[in-house]
Amino acid sequence: MGTRVSYPSEVKLKAVEMRLAGVPVKEVMKELNIRNRTQLKTWMRWYKNGEMHRFEQPVGKQYSYGKGPEYENETVKLEEENRYLKQQIEVLKKYSELERKWYQK
Repeated sequence: MGTRVSYPSEVKLKAVEMRLAGVPVKEVMKELNIRNRTQLKTWMRWYKNGEMHRFEQPVGKQYSYGKGPEYENETVKLEEENRYLKQQIEVLKKYSELERKWYQK
């Protein structure tokens, strides 16, 4: 088992930009000295999911470092929480509607 490598956030973002520009995976890995193609796939997934805060996190701390995204102020944090809770309510409404249809049959 090898040692963990910590890539600077600039390297991660450069790799994502190169991939979005259509540069082949092997070429990106060679130019930026990235050891594993799975790492590049992970960075691409983070970028596509909008999880930009993960690029700044140290190795092995992706799930505990900072406990999520940093917010500019309390208002932005509350707006995000409100949006999330509204989505949860919508899911529950859809489920209850489906459940009602199942029991009608």
